[in-house]
Amino acid sequence: MHRGIWWTRLAIPAIAALGAALIVLALQPSARATVPEPTAPVTGNATYFDGLGAPYGGCGLPQAELETQNFVALNVFDTPGSGTFYPRPLSSADADKMGIWNNGHNCGRWVRVSISDYCTGTNDGALGQPFCRNGAFTADAYNGGTLDMIVADSCGDSNAWCRDDKYHLDLSKDSLNKFVKNGAPMTDLYPNHWNNRHVSWQFIPAPTYSGDIKIGFLSGAQRYWPAIAVSKLPNGVHGVEYFANGAWTAAPMNSDMGQSFIIGGLTSGGTDFRIRVRDASDALLFGGREYSFSLPAACSSQCSAAYTQATYTTTSTSTSPSASTSASASVSPSASRSTSTSPSASRSASSSPATSGGCTAAVTTTGSWSGGGQAEVKVTNTGTAPTSGWTVRFTLPAGVTIASSWNAAVTVSGSSVTATNASYNGNIAANGSTSWGLVFNGPNFGITPLSCSAR
Repeated sequence: MHRGIWWTRLAIPAIAALGAALIVLALQPSARATVPEPTAPVTGNATYFDGLGAPYGGCGLPQAELETQNFVALNVFDTPGSGTFYPRPLSSADADKMGIWNNGHNCGRWVRVSISDYCTGTNDGALGQPFCRNGAFTADAYNGGTLDMIVADSCGDSNAWCRDDKYHLDLSKDSLNKFVKNGAPMTDLYPNHWNNRHVSWQFIPAPTYSGDIKIGFLSGAQRYWPAIAVSKLPNGVHGVEYFANGAWTAAPMNSDMGQSFIIGGLTSGGTDFRIRVRDASDALLFGGREYSFSLPAACSSQCSAAYTQATYTTTSTSTSPSASTSASASVSPSASRSTSTSPSASRSASSSPATSGGCTAAVTTTGSWSGGGQAEVKVTNTGTAPTSGWTVRFTLPAGVTIASSWNAAVTVSGSSVTATNASYNGNIAANGSTSWGLVFNGPNFGITPLSCSAR
């Protein structure tokens, strides 16, 4: 058997009427999942659903705003044998009932999904019953098909799939015939060969990541209720912080919609905002990159559209949360430009700077997770005149590969890596610096030495 589920989402503006003080209390998740996060592929039952509800899916984004239409839902509850519902977000008192949805904290993360055995018997989602009764899970020619998908919704239904199976995945129906095996899409998996499959899956960094995040205001957002959604992430989002009154403040999550947060303005009731983001490893995104933006003109009274994208500028960062930094050129969220024309603050690097040809390069590991991490390479002009371009070279340690990069053109030949400037950050003022980043697979990114040459 196969399964499709349907649900609707309540529009967010109804919450705004409760008042800002109540929102902060009601929207702050207060517990984390007890289901172990997989560090290697795990096996779960797979079902499918037709699409996100309106106006938002469980992560707080309209379906049209997802990076991919290949998306999944994760289990809200871990209550084997019980279909009882509990208030969301789950409180600390109910932490033992929380599924791998993790109160929305796994929203926006990518998963690599592989097709496995199909059920020859009954697989009807009955609580407390075997998932494949009067039959067996059996391999066939579709085993091994893979697809990278994004977490965009939650599975909270009162059935065995959403309750009894810790690692159940609910897949978007339109994705079922997009799994690829030996380089070819398996276009006939659904409907004739579906039969409620097993799948194996694990979290991965965003594949072939480039550019920068997207920020949008949600329906009903206004100066006293600035609800935003953050997307196009290199490795999910565990938090958003906003700058106000000279300090950084953690923004409350919007219920358990893990990509939506209620931020504050630079001034009380103001329409100018400055945020930074923490990823799934709780590390500051891109070494603490800051994003400055304003309430869009279309939202002068309040946002009427489900999603109104904001245009932002970025700034380089320092170790002091209130330090003034130089702003980059205005960018759209599809391009990241964080060049600084003045020396950026020093930070501890995982390797010593190397000097060659008028510039230095130093690498810092800015985040890590099981099987990989994120690093930033700082390029500093040590000459007395501006550069027109730069090149950084280094050798990868054994067992380390580069999954994605941004702010540089990166080529890899064997273990040798060459990174050259992007079109917008080749010009570095004397004593100024810029940076580029990457996501790596492997145990650590302790590369040394780095060489840097300037043009």
